[in-house]
Amino acid sequence: MNLKIAVLAGDGIGPEIMEQGVAVCSAVAAKFGHEVSYREALCGAHAIDEVGDPFPDETFRVCSEADAVLFASVGDPKYDNDPTAKVRPEQGLLAMRKKLGLYANIRPVETFDCLIHKSPLKDDVVRGADFVCIRELTGGMYFGKKVEPVLNADGVEEASDTNYYTRPEVERILRVGYRYAMARRRHLTVIDKANVLASSRLWRKVAQEIEKEYPDVTTDYMYVDNAAMRMIQDPGFFDVMVTENTFGDILTDEGSVITGSMGLLPSASTGTGTPVFEPIHGSWPQGKGLNIANPLAQILSVAMMYEYFGLKKEGALIREAVNASLDANVRTPEIQAVTCDGTQRRYGTKEVGAWIVDYIGKA
Repeated sequence: MNLKIAVLAGDGIGPEIMEQGVAVCSAVAAKFGHEVSYREALCGAHAIDEVGDPFPDETFRVCSEADAVLFASVGDPKYDNDPTAKVRPEQGLLAMRKKLGLYANIRPVETFDCLIHKSPLKDDVVRGADFVCIRELTGGMYFGKKVEPVLNADGVEEASDTNYYTRPEVERILRVGYRYAMARRRHLTVIDKANVLASSRLWRKVAQEIEKEYPDVTTDYMYVDNAAMRMIQDPGFFDVMVTENTFGDILTDEGSVITGSMGLLPSASTGTGTPVFEPIHGSWPQGKGLNIANPLAQILSVAMMYEYFGLKKEGALIREAVNASLDANVRTPEIQAVTCDGTQRRYGTKEVGAWIVDYIGKA
């Protein structure tokens, strides 16, 4: 297979983890006889600094012409700490999703047996947790009408974000959730706040209609606050959850902590345009240039990319290599284990990536 990949490394640790993701992608391509070409493009704070736009038209063109996008991260403290900034790195991420029509974010949460001790939850609670969150990605408050902080007629400062959804938006993401549930354990949890929010009542109304089309799937409904608690108390309850944009953003970050490190979980964003594959974590500017960022989520995003194109053996080999690296304690500092004799060999971003590339080459 010939694949054209747009590479958006972005900000912070993005370029470092992207280097390892591309190296693994190339190693797998060579192993299985695929042709992969890469085109780099600007995004995020880097793009703002260079051209004043977090998602320039040229970057959109590169993404549109590619078969897939490998994305790393955006974000920079100089924008985070300035509430008056008119242009922000994260606007580039939102623009990419909207312009490419990426309405479905697929975030698997899976534990690794050798890292159970790193989870903040008890072993018997977290062991075996394996679920997928389907997050609606182009609607809700992130894209609804906004009123920036302004003084009202009474002289009081106010601001608002509109959590706006339409029936077609809700229907299409629910059907994505059901497709995943049918391919897994046939259990779908619809997460909303229908007791308070009108937009959530639309979600629940539509979901109750569509569930009749999937009698083989057990469908249940859960308020988002209850879901947040259930994820901590009994993460094994969930198989596939589907929810709106803001709730999904928060819940999936909560879910990532269950595994012991945000640096372990990949994601895919799909829809009508070029799919995007990315780690769920942010740009972690404090770790930039220190060779300590965990590249595994970026590397596993490459596995998701290959699997998206039906190349299951390629994806499986990457997952095998990642599991082997964890079992061999070839890990970045936040998940590295001290051996029985008290020694601890340190591995950085580059060393973990190189080990996995070597494993793939020898497989």
